[in-house]
Amino acid sequence: MAEIDIFATQLLDEAKGFLEKARATSTAKSREAYLHAALNLGFCSLEAHLNAIAEDFLTLSDLSPQERSILLEKKVELENGAFHLTERVQIYRLEDRLLFLCHRFSKKAPLDRKAVYWGQFKDALGLRNSLTHPKEPAIVSETSVERALSAILHVLDVMYRRIYGKKYPGRKRGLQSTIEL
Repeated sequence: MAEIDIFATQLLDEAKGFLEKARATSTAKSREAYLHAALNLGFCSLEAHLNAIAEDFLTLSDLSPQERSILLEKKVELENGAFHLTERVQIYRLEDRLLFLCHRFSKKAPLDRKAVYWGQFKDALGLRNSLTHPKEPAIVSETSVERALSAILHVLDVMYRRIYGKKYPGRKRGLQSTIEL
């Protein structure tokens, strides 16, 4: 197992641990801090998983510069009539990278963005964005963070099934952490 895979799994486990800590605390401010940490670490884990999946396919020789750009999050430029990858960062939306990975490296039809799990993922992404890019105080609850982490697990499971043909290994544990914070 690659280091990034281990780290992605660790981040998700930490997110679950902070959710458990939030459930166990009686102080409102502490609960809120643990929920914020759980939500953010859950999405950090998803990003790390996407990077790990992207890394798995970088050895393919038939990737276009634009595809490599998405996998590596590096800018593509046109020089002397040909596209080439630069060292400059090109950030893609999380949702776009996820959709690209499933579309490009899956033998199945594109993800069903009308499916229930996709709506739950979009809700989780909205909650994360309200916390990460606040225009007003973000309101998180145990329930909303549970739903967000569950949505992340579900999306990871769908991706693994489509790309690797197997279940996401951490899905069966659900929201149970293996660490104690």
